[in-house]
Amino acid sequence: MADERQQEDVGVTMRCNSFLSQTERNAVIELRHAMHREPELSNAEWKTQARIRDMLRRFGLADVKVFHNTGLYIDIEGTASGPKRSIAVRGDIDALPIGETRRDLSYCSTVEGVMHACGHDIHASIALGTVLAFHRLRGNFAGRLRVFFQPAEEAEPLGGRTVEAERLLEGFDRAVGFHVNPEIPAGVFDAREGAITKSADQFKLIISGKMAHGAAPHQGVDAIAIAAAFINEVQKVVSREMPADDGAIITIGTIHGGNATNIICPSVAIEGTIRTGSPERRAQLCQRVREVAEGVAVMHRGRADFNVSAGEPAVVNDPQMVRRFRQVVHETVGYEGVTSETRAAGSDDFGFYSASVPSIYFWVGSRSCGNESHLHTPTFGASDDIIIPATELAVRYILALLNS
Repeated sequence: MADERQQEDVGVTMRCNSFLSQTERNAVIELRHAMHREPELSNAEWKTQARIRDMLRRFGLADVKVFHNTGLYIDIEGTASGPKRSIAVRGDIDALPIGETRRDLSYCSTVEGVMHACGHDIHASIALGTVLAFHRLRGNFAGRLRVFFQPAEEAEPLGGRTVEAERLLEGFDRAVGFHVNPEIPAGVFDAREGAITKSADQFKLIISGKMAHGAAPHQGVDAIAIAAAFINEVQKVVSREMPADDGAIITIGTIHGGNATNIICPSVAIEGTIRTGSPERRAQLCQRVREVAEGVAVMHRGRADFNVSAGEPAVVNDPQMVRRFRQVVHETVGYEGVTSETRAAGSDDFGFYSASVPSIYFWVGSRSCGNESHLHTPTFGASDDIIIPATELAVRYILALLNS
C-alpha cells in the first residue's frame, strides 16, 4: 500500500504487477542518493563506476565490462525459448559543473561546484533497476539485454561516440534511452516519432585582418568589423535557407579580439554551435556557415579560417518503437500517462545509438511541487517518487520488445 500511495503522489498508478522486489527498489534509490551526493564530471566518473560495480556484485552480477575508461556495461542473457532479440539500454552517469543550491535535499551534492543538474543520477538508477529486474527475469525472454552505464554525455570526449566507434551495438536490434523532463508533469511520459533532439557541431572561426592605428582605419583591415558582419549574415542561413519546421539554430558562444581602443584589430576568434534536427541537412548547414564566413571575410578584404568539429547526431526515434511504447503506457498507466509534445532544442549523445540501430528516447516527467526548475540550473531537482514507476515501465516495455 505504501508503494501504491507513493506512485499516486506523482500521478502514476501502475496497472501491473511489480517487476522489482523491495530490496531492489531500495538499491535503486540508494544509488540515486549516493550519486547525487558525490557527483563527478564527464570523463572523471571513477567513484561512480566503482559504486555501480559494487552494487551489481551485491546482487550476484560480476561479469561487468569497462568502456570509455569510466563506463560500464553488462549483458543479461535470457534462458527462455523463442525469438532472440537483442536490446541495448543507456543510462548516463556524469554530472555538470554547476553548484547546487537545493539545501532542502538530504542527499544534496557535497562536491563544490558540481551537481547532477541533468538528472543522470536518476537515469543511472533506472538502468540499475532494469539490470536487476532482468537478471531475475532471465527465464522470461530468449534474447540478450545490454545495459550501459555511460560516462561523458555532457562533454567531449563523448561516451556515446565510443559506443559507436568500438561497435558496442553490433548485432543489436534496438536501443532504449530516457531522460527526465521538468516540463512534463511527474507521472507522465513522452515519446514522439522522428528527430527529438538536434545534432550539435562546434565551429571555430579565425578572422584575420591587418593592424593599423585607430585614427587611420583605411590603412588596415578591421577584423572586428568583419566579425560583426559575419554574425549578422550567418543568421540568414537559418531564417532564409532552412525549412521552418527544421528548427535549426546557429549560436555564437564566444568572441575574442582586440587589445586596445585605438588599434584596428587584426584578428578575431569566434566559436559557436550549429544544430539541426535533420541528418540530411546537417552537412549542408555546416557548409553554408563556412561559405558565409569566407565570403564576408573576402568582401571586407580579410581572411577566414573555419573549422568544424562534429558533435553528436540528432536523436531520431523509430516510429514502430514509439507506437509500441505508447501502447505499453496506455496499458500500464492509462491514456493520461503519455503525451507527444516535447522536442528538445538541445542535444544528447544517445544520437550515436540511434544512428546505429533503431532506437527510442523517451521523456520521464519530473515536474512536481518544489521540482519545477529547468535542467542545467542550480535548483534543478526531481523526486525519488518518479524513479520506481519509470523503472517498472521501462522493464515492461523492454520485455515487450524482447518478446516481439
